[in-house]
This record gives sequence, C-alpha cells and structure tokens, in this order.
Amino acid sequence: MTQDRANPPFAESPRQVDVLREEILADARRQAERTLRRAKRDAENLVKQAQAETDKAHQERLAAARTEAERRHNLILAAIPIEEARMRAARIEDILNRVREEARKRLLARDGFDYRETVIHLAAEAISRMAGKRFVLELAERDLRDLGDTLPGEVHRRIDRDELEISVAPEPAKIEGGVVVRDDEGRQLWDNSLAARLERLWPAARRAVASRLFPDEAQAADNACRGQYSKER
Repeated sequence: MTQDRANPPFAESPRQVDVLREEILADARRQAERTLRRAKRDAENLVKQAQAETDKAHQERLAAARTEAERRHNLILAAIPIEEARMRAARIEDILNRVREEARKRLLARDGFDYRETVIHLAAEAISRMAGKRFVLELAERDLRDLGDTLPGEVHRRIDRDELEISVAPEPAKIEGGVVVRDDEGRQLWDNSLAARLERLWPAARRAVASRLFPDEAQAADNACRGQYSKER
C-alpha cells in the first residue's frame, strides 16, 4: 500500500492549523493583557508612592514653616517688654540730658545765683583740699577783669590756714566760668570750672532729678543714669 505524498502521516488539517493559531494568538493576547495590567498597577503604585512622598514632604515643609513662624512670634512677644523698657529709658535719658543742658546754660549765664560768691567758694574749696602754701587762681577772661583784683584776699579769708599766698594768673584760662586752682610749681591742679563742677556733680544730681520727675520709674532712671555716665567716663 503506497502512501499519499500530499497527505503525509500525522499532517494537520487546515482546520486544526487555524485552531492552533487562534489559541496561540489568544494566549499571546492574554499574556500581553496581563503584562499591561501589571505595568499599569506598577505605574499606579509608583504614582501613589510619589504622591505620598510629595504630600509627606509638603507636610514636613508646612510643619517646619509653622514651627518657625511660632518661634518668631514668641521672639517678638518676648522682645516687646524689652523694647518698651528701652524706649522708656531712652525717653527718660533724653529728658535728663535736656535738664543738664539747661543747667549748663544757666550756670554759664550766671543766672539765678550769686556768681562772685560761687567763685570764691569754689577757689576756697579747692585750696583747702590741696597741699602747700602758694596757689594760683586761673579765671575766665571776663572774670579776670571783674574779680581778679579782690579775689585772692576774699578767698584767703575763707580758708583757716596760715601763711597762704594766693595770686591770680595774668592770662585768662580757657574756661567759661568758675576757677582752676594750681600750686605755684604746677604739680597740683584742681579744676573747679563750672563745666567740670557740673560734670562731677551731675550723676548724683540727675538721680535726684529723675526720682522727682519719674517717681514711678526711679530705678529705670537710675540705671539709665549709671549706664550713660559710665559711657561718658
């Protein structure tokens, strides 16, 4: 029995070939769909993860911003009493400086007090605190003309010391009032000019003025006075 060459053994029929092809294509489509679904899920998960990370970073930035805002707010609140105290002290200081300037102007204008008696007292006070017997009084140009002739004798009478020799320097001193006393050898000098006298007395005087002008803030005024005087010194 001869075998038909057109129909070899185990040959598939056309119908079987079509069915096989369809099954292969269907399986390929299923695998492709599964791959696409898996890729879609992975992509969605990546998007969600990225969104979560973005939201977390955003929340962290918001939290950091709120913390910083609260810190600055607390700093501002804490600074308010300090700033109020500083402004109050500056206001007090300004008023006290104006009082001192007015006092200086009145002293130099010789207003409201016996100027001649003041110069005698200032010279006698200086000499009483200095060692020696011979002293020279240095006066402002105006006082040299008005007081120079009689001042040594008047000062001598105020000092309970024997054998004193008091004279007036022939040249005017570079002061606006009061007196500068030195011994005849120039080893001792006592500046009792009005400006120097005010400078030495002002710290105590300004505390008294502050206590009177600002009785409720006497301590603040005293601190302001001490601080300003320390800077000036």
